[in-house]
Amino acid sequence: MRPFFRLLALLFFCTTATELLAQQLRTIDHIYDPKVQTVLLFPLVGSNPNDPALTLNPPVISLDEQVSLQLEFDDLTANYRSFRARLIHCNADWQRSILNDIEFTYEYNDNPITEYQTSINTKIQYFHYRFTLPRVKLPGNYLIVVYDERNRNNIIFTRRFSTYQNRLNVAADVRFSTNPAYQFNSQQVDLSINYRGYQVISPQDDFKVVIRQNYRDDRVLRDLRPTSVQAFDQTLEYRLIDMTNTLPGGNEFRFFDTRTVLSRANYIERIDRPADRNIAYVQEDKPRSRGVYIQSDDFNGMFVIDHRETGNGATNADYIETIFTLKIPEIPNVELFVNGAFNFWQLNDVNKMAYDPLLNAYRASVLLKQGVYNYDYMVQTTGSQPKVDENYIEGSYSSTENDYEVFVYHRPPASRADQLVAYKRVGVNKRK
Repeated sequence: MRPFFRLLALLFFCTTATELLAQQLRTIDHIYDPKVQTVLLFPLVGSNPNDPALTLNPPVISLDEQVSLQLEFDDLTANYRSFRARLIHCNADWQRSILNDIEFTYEYNDNPITEYQTSINTKIQYFHYRFTLPRVKLPGNYLIVVYDERNRNNIIFTRRFSTYQNRLNVAADVRFSTNPAYQFNSQQVDLSINYRGYQVISPQDDFKVVIRQNYRDDRVLRDLRPTSVQAFDQTLEYRLIDMTNTLPGGNEFRFFDTRTVLSRANYIERIDRPADRNIAYVQEDKPRSRGVYIQSDDFNGMFVIDHRETGNGATNADYIETIFTLKIPEIPNVELFVNGAFNFWQLNDVNKMAYDPLLNAYRASVLLKQGVYNYDYMVQTTGSQPKVDENYIEGSYSSTENDYEVFVYHRPPASRADQLVAYKRVGVNKRK
């Protein structure tokens, strides 16, 4: 590249980075444009890239394997728009790192999203976009930022993902809490890290361990300290008794099936079909916080997009106005939400419920693409310091089947950012 064009490219990089930074971009999963829906980011594993179950895998991939991350989303303006994508590197706490683009990318860090399709035979028209993320150099946390090509300040959405290289050996086990007061409602994660052959100065201080439940960023344990350091064996053990490695077990998620609108599928009470849209009423729910644990299969809060008649959920699945009903007397000084991965586990106006005195129940209407969804109900107190309680409606049991991930971060000597040097997935109470 000639010096003049190299200078232009550098200036473009700096301008784009300045624009994004000036907005004080939040490094979270979030959709800023209400006309964009169903943002999916998942690894392309297996032989069938169109398998709807692929979206049940978290966007965490190994740099040592030839696996790519696929981004898909819908634009409900029903007009073609030009989008571009940019990657941002983050530290273990998901704060933006000081790395320059060239330090973690192989290519020019500004990618056009050119692959798209229009919806087919749907009442609500949309454009379906796809984009395969470029590979990165370093293991760690990243944020993909999608923005309008015509206005770089117009950010459409952001999604988190992680890449790792297993340079350490992690062993993890999940069981009921060893604290007698919590043994029937909480789960404890014990783990050990073997760092033999890995260069580290102060292992008890330098490793940052993060534990995540069911791929949810609102169910995370941080700042864990090892209970013992075995210098000869080069092993750290985390067998804590102070509850810092304990999370509520929760309950199995509720679910419903809207893959077809020609008949009522699982947990759908009725379907209305006006000319402009379809309306699905999920069967009336009741609290589950009292009573015994009931075993059932679920997606641990996730969802899949699918269309039963064609098997092509990407462009044949329609958007349905989905009505949730929770039969419970009005609760003072709280707000209720129907929640799940479909809203990134965030509590906002999209999934907020309103009390209907005629029904003596709370109701919410959420626009969702056809598929199979997991969900539950969450309570948030009102006031200056709101508190969230998922167990108030759903209950919590140590027998619940859950997935856990262990992330181990380290900043190598002379490095300027945290790297993800070990990743481990472990399940508890799995069905055979």
